[in-house]
Amino acid sequence: MALTFIDTAKLPRIKTPQGEMTEILNEQLAGAKNVLGTLRWLNAGETYTAEASDKHQLIYLMEGAASIHLENQNYDVKKGAGVYLGPRETAILSASAGATAKLFHLVVPRIPK
Repeated sequence: MALTFIDTAKLPRIKTPQGEMTEILNEQLAGAKNVLGTLRWLNAGETYTAEASDKHQLIYLMEGAASIHLENQNYDVKKGAGVYLGPRETAILSASAGATAKLFHLVVPRIPK
């Protein structure tokens, strides 16, 4: 297996209605066929919704401060916090007032039994 270095600072950021994002781990960049890794940036007032799917998701707060809405409850979180979402679970992440948030979002498929 070859070592693959991905300089995430050189990847293009894409503006979306849910903040900026760039894929940092996918088939094109690293030959990853069953996993997708994305960096996401939220400015104050911006929100990202991790939609329910048949996949597992991990969202980790790399920088800043945010609020995570899970099962009708809000949790204020800071750098180092994360949330795991199993298949069919969803979460809404919002940058805190006056703050920004940098998120690492990892999505992997559910392995059939």
